[in-house]
Amino acid sequence: MTAPDATSPAATSVPAPSWRDSLAVYLQPRVLIVLFLGFSSGLPLALSGSTLLVWMREAGVDLKTIGLFALVGTPYTLKFLWAPLVDALHVPLFTRAFGRRRGWLLFSQLLLIVAILLLAMTDPARSPFYVALGALLVATTSSTQDIVVDAFRVESLPESEQAAGMAAYVAAYRIGMLVSTAGALFIVSGFEGTGIPRTSAWMWGYVVMAAMVLIGTITALAATEPAQSAQAEAATQTETAFARVLSAAIGAFSEFLSRKDALAALAFVVLFKFTDAFSGTMTAPFVIDLGFTRNDYAAIVKGVGLAATLIGGFAGGFVARRYPLAMSLWIGGVVQALANLSFAWLAVVGTNQWALALAICAENFTSAIGTVIFVAYLSALCQNPLHTATQYALLTALAAVGRTYLSSSAGYVADTTGWPLFFVICVLVAIPSLVLLAWLQKRGHFEALGPVRV
Repeated sequence: MTAPDATSPAATSVPAPSWRDSLAVYLQPRVLIVLFLGFSSGLPLALSGSTLLVWMREAGVDLKTIGLFALVGTPYTLKFLWAPLVDALHVPLFTRAFGRRRGWLLFSQLLLIVAILLLAMTDPARSPFYVALGALLVATTSSTQDIVVDAFRVESLPESEQAAGMAAYVAAYRIGMLVSTAGALFIVSGFEGTGIPRTSAWMWGYVVMAAMVLIGTITALAATEPAQSAQAEAATQTETAFARVLSAAIGAFSEFLSRKDALAALAFVVLFKFTDAFSGTMTAPFVIDLGFTRNDYAAIVKGVGLAATLIGGFAGGFVARRYPLAMSLWIGGVVQALANLSFAWLAVVGTNQWALALAICAENFTSAIGTVIFVAYLSALCQNPLHTATQYALLTALAAVGRTYLSSSAGYVADTTGWPLFFVICVLVAIPSLVLLAWLQKRGHFEALGPVRV
């Protein structure tokens, strides 16, 4: 559906929601469902990442082997390759009983529980290979769950709740990560405190994390199948499985590329969060270079920084609900770029914990605002329920290009310029995305996505 032009009477007559309305949207049942699914998505990430690395190091695994374990995160990058299967194939029994999206959601969560339990049964000191296999299974099932949750969120929330749903999702995702990092470590220490040997304590810690996935499973059982998904299922029920997969894979790409200014939109997807990625790559080395301790960094980033991220996520939801999508992107793009100046200021101030806390808060708060609005935009780009999962997985993979590849030169730039000028440059690298934003806005790109307000 094409939205009215922002300057037309139909557009200008739409009142901005009140702050009470903007707050009430977070209590909508659909948004609460997405919130709990966000927790389920964030929980497994560290179990095959940072938490697992702590377990391995305590077990005496050498650093070279531990370093190679970064590769087990590959499924999160390549998940778009099997997203067409999630879009097109039915899961025996599950799809018939629960529907297209909920069936896949419950199936992926049960596989995730099994994968975490298998990882819990391994011993890093004796069999690193089986640990790697278990971690790879956790990452694969976790990324599959992410594919389904993203599609479920996009299809189940109306436009007026997309941004709020994303804010709730981001907040719960972060909490899930906190539970599987600090929470898991506290649980393991608690088991050790009762006299259980360290190896067994780690095993039971992972068993508890597997049980936590049931929060998402109960949520999926309580949810209802998105109407868009049910309609798509009815439209393709006469096709063969192969035809559905082929249609999802080819249709997702061809449908998107056939849109007006598709390549410019894809470039915008790659560049919008580049300013964050470029500075974020160097934040930890910068803090250590200034003379802060690892404990200073960990306490402020994990404590104060997490709080700023959660508040910023909900602030982003408010912004995206009150303003048109293009205006929201302008706000998010500008504030996340300007926040880098707080680090330039910190470089001049030097070792001061209050200054570090202020800089981290500014960066995390504005980054969360930009993230929520950006993902609301990505959701608006995925309008065809036949291949929502495939398109969204592809767009998020493109969004990771800036973080993974373009920001790899940040260290060379920082080494050449020094810290204050480096963070000024981090502000300037946002300019290409803002130029694309202005160009897309002038071309009517955002009006073509749907309703004027997100």
